[in-house]
Parts: sequence; C-alpha cells; structure tokens
Amino acid sequence: MTISRESITGLLLAGGRGMRMGGADKGLQTLHGEPLALHVMRRLSPQTGPLLISANRHVERYADLGAPFHATVISDTLPDFPGPLAGLLAGLRTARTPFVLSAPCDTPGFPADLADRLATALEANDGSIATVTTTDSQGETSIHPVFALVRTSLADDLEGFLQAGERKVRTWYARHKAVEVAFPDERTFYNINSLQELADLERR
Repeated sequence: MTISRESITGLLLAGGRGMRMGGADKGLQTLHGEPLALHVMRRLSPQTGPLLISANRHVERYADLGAPFHATVISDTLPDFPGPLAGLLAGLRTARTPFVLSAPCDTPGFPADLADRLATALEANDGSIATVTTTDSQGETSIHPVFALVRTSLADDLEGFLQAGERKVRTWYARHKAVEVAFPDERTFYNINSLQELADLERR
C-alpha cells in the first residue's frame, strides 16, 4: 500500500494557551501581515487531503482563515488545555482517513515534502507514528514531536493515555512503533515561542 495524499488528514494544532506569549493566541499572531496559522495552512494543505484546525479560542476567526482550504475547526474534548496530544486526539477522532498529519501553528516554514517523507518512512518500517528529527551545525540532534504522521486507529489508546493523566508526547510515542525521520535543514522547523522571536523572524 502506498500512502496517498488523500489518505492523510492535515491537522493544524492551534489550541494552546500561548503562555510564553503572555496568553496570546499564537496562531493569530501575524508574520508579514498574515496570521501564523495561515502560513501553516498554506504549507499543509497541498500535502494532505482534508484539513482540520484544532482551536480552543477564537473559533470563528479560525473558521474564517480555514474557509479557503475547506478546513473544519475542532476543539479539545478534554478540559484545561492538556497539551498538543489533546488536539491530536480530537483530530484522530474527527478524521475520516487512515492517517493524520499534525503541524503546530508556530512553525511557518516547514518543508513542502514533509508528508511524503514521513509517509515513505512509516510505510517502509510498518510503523504507527512517524515524526521529525534535525541536526544542527554543532551536530546536536533535536526531535520535533508535534510534527507527526499518525495512524487514526491509535485514537482509543491515546484517549486512555490522556485520561490516565499523562501528557508527554514522546512518552505516548514510545508506546508504539514510532519512526524518526531526519530532515537536513533544522531552520525549516524553527518555531516561534515569544513575541520577540516573532519580531526577530519578521526582521529576517
């Protein structure tokens, strides 16, 4: 089986509290005059079939941003912003495809071949989850776990994990056959954690 674009639902994760941005809704902060979420959807949409937006605030605004992509806005089913896995769970429950590709709203420059490379690795290794690693100029490897291609059949397991009070993304991945895929340019996965970092990126 070859994993086709149409068998993957894209999932924009924009449901966080933005604590390092003073509580601002990160996906709605602007870069070059446009919301970060819009930059991410432009990257994600050509790589997947249907598109979902995980948002817990400003739902109407996200619906407007997603309308040109025919995206559907969904919200966490668990209370108190329990983290990106809650958004992933909502996506796995809503998707009608065998796979979900998640991407955070704060990383606007991720590669245009993200889905293809993760799908190829997942299939080659008969995995359940494929995620991203990069290596910087000093040779240090970083994992970018919120970028992930995940089988939707894992929804029940993820729900049980979260209901047990667990929150860590990599801990959940370790329960399954997770494949790490090395990407050559760590700069494409630069994520914006503060308004200062956003301003710095704007200047660059």
